[in-house]
Amino acid sequence: MKTHTHPIAQACIVICLAFAAGTAAAQAASPYAGEQARPIKALSEQEVQGLLLGQGAGLAKAAELNGYPGPMHTLELRQPLALTPEQADATAALMYAHKARARELGTALVDAERRLDALFAERRADVAAVDGATREVALLQARLRAEHLSTHLAQTALLSTEQVRRYAELRGYGAAAPGHKHQH
Repeated sequence: MKTHTHPIAQACIVICLAFAAGTAAAQAASPYAGEQARPIKALSEQEVQGLLLGQGAGLAKAAELNGYPGPMHTLELRQPLALTPEQADATAALMYAHKARARELGTALVDAERRLDALFAERRADVAAVDGATREVALLQARLRAEHLSTHLAQTALLSTEQVRRYAELRGYGAAAPGHKHQH
């Protein structure tokens, strides 16, 4: 059975399909939809909490994945790494001091992001104000990342070469820490 569609009906179908495709494209082109209600537009609540708590959020990945252990995971693995009591105490002290610095920098970064957001929310943004605010955010991001990376350097100096190798193995990075050389 052959059906015929009226030319006007065909045009309506084409227009409806084009409209639907355009609507879908408009929705797909808005990856930030729903984020406009955030207190700080550039940061999710989870990111804010992580910064305030001094969490790493991948900031030390360059160190971690190149054979420089971090103190939190070193403490978690203290038994299979056979940490001495002195190593465990030094690692705990390093972790405590690091977390305090990371929380301080994280809080400063959240505050700086809040000030940058306010420039736009309050319609006070101009080139000079945005330049200054973004420089402040970038400097704090750099300081926070350096804090996390430096802590991995300090932790690595507390361990033997064998412990560093074992750490990499236990963390699933392979049997050996790639290119690892350090001084005690």
